[in-house]
Amino acid sequence: MKKEERMAKEILEHAGGKDNLISQAYCMTRVRMKLKDPNKADIEKLKAIDGVMGVVEDETLQVVVGPGTVNKVSAEIAKMTGLKAGEVNENLDGPYTQEALQKKSEIKKKNNTPVKNILRKIGNIFIPLIPGLVASGILNGIANFAKNAGADPKALWMQLLLFIGGGIFTYMGILVGWNTAKEFGGTPVLGAIAGIFIINPGLADLVVFGQHLIPGRGGLIGVMFAAWLMVIFEKAVRKIIPNSIDIIFTSTITVLIVGILTVFIVQPVAGVLSDGITYGINAILNVGGVLAGAVLAGFFLPLVMVGLHQGLTPIHMEMINKLGYTPLLPILAMAGAGQVGAAIAVFVKTKNKRLRNIIKGGLPVGFLGIGEPLLYGVTLPLGRPFITACLGAAVGGAFQAVMHTASAGIGVSGLSLIPLIVQNKYLQYFIGLVITYIAGFIFTYFFGFKEEMAKNI
Repeated sequence: MKKEERMAKEILEHAGGKDNLISQAYCMTRVRMKLKDPNKADIEKLKAIDGVMGVVEDETLQVVVGPGTVNKVSAEIAKMTGLKAGEVNENLDGPYTQEALQKKSEIKKKNNTPVKNILRKIGNIFIPLIPGLVASGILNGIANFAKNAGADPKALWMQLLLFIGGGIFTYMGILVGWNTAKEFGGTPVLGAIAGIFIINPGLADLVVFGQHLIPGRGGLIGVMFAAWLMVIFEKAVRKIIPNSIDIIFTSTITVLIVGILTVFIVQPVAGVLSDGITYGINAILNVGGVLAGAVLAGFFLPLVMVGLHQGLTPIHMEMINKLGYTPLLPILAMAGAGQVGAAIAVFVKTKNKRLRNIIKGGLPVGFLGIGEPLLYGVTLPLGRPFITACLGAAVGGAFQAVMHTASAGIGVSGLSLIPLIVQNKYLQYFIGLVITYIAGFIFTYFFGFKEEMAKNI
């Protein structure tokens, strides 16, 4: 039995079996499962599975298995259950036992804060887009790197790279609109139309309040709000339209109403909001400097820990839309680098073979900016190294803020982010990475780890 098949079998078994699985999906590092009865999931046994790096209890149970492995494990679960990634087993989605409802209520209450809820929703919208963001960002980065090295920008191969890499960023609003409507329980294609409203070049021909509208103004914030309105009006209209003519009039009326609202209200308001976010973050970094960089990088790992970090994606995208780059990403990327340094320190000090194997498995992807394997497999279970990793990240974040490094794309960090760094500040960014590795190592080696911490790993 191959590794991924074994892991899938054990994950499914300790999650309560295939008859407990309503749906399963995956992101970069996590298998995400919606369970009929969360009480049937044995969290400790899930954590003990060879290859599992951590478990997050949320409205969906998230099992961290690492990049590359996650899609294969999800595929094996699909084979065993007949439930493809993203597919829902309607036969299991209720009714629930009293114990199951109580467990679901406890989990929801534990994670039910306004900030967590909105970040979780935004994360669910953007997580499926990550592979495309990574691919597009890297292709754009290669093209820009080559341009800075003296390549002819009019060369066909350069133009092809930019054409392929720039596609998703140009039309991302359509994908975001689709996912937003789907997340809020509406018809996805209506959400996609909301995205088209915001980015449609035809907006430039419309004059509202004496001014020509600007295609793309309001960015992804506007798209998400317009798509959410699509869901609200679709549900409201459907209540009063007879079933026999629902397919004709519900979508038509919804699109017309939201289209008008988008032109006159959504886009102008979202434009002001996105401008405020962009200029506000720039002001914080410019005024706060070292302190702002340290705080942002130092507190980013807790967001990753609870899976809410993807909620920041639209902020990065708005900054790229407005400025052509995001100065926030290189700072936040230091969180993963701090963990790398902390993990190396633990590897040097510990004699625990299991812990050393986990670190050896997590370090390669950690250097490439995927920090969850080290987070859930090493620093978080050990406790104190998580704090010292955050301290190391704060040092690196302060350095990146002082250097004013910025990225032209998102979706990657660590060493993988180097080609995306703008203004030829590749070396400054790399030096910041090294400083963070060293800081995370020093804090952890001297203050963050003792051998007795590894006993229960």
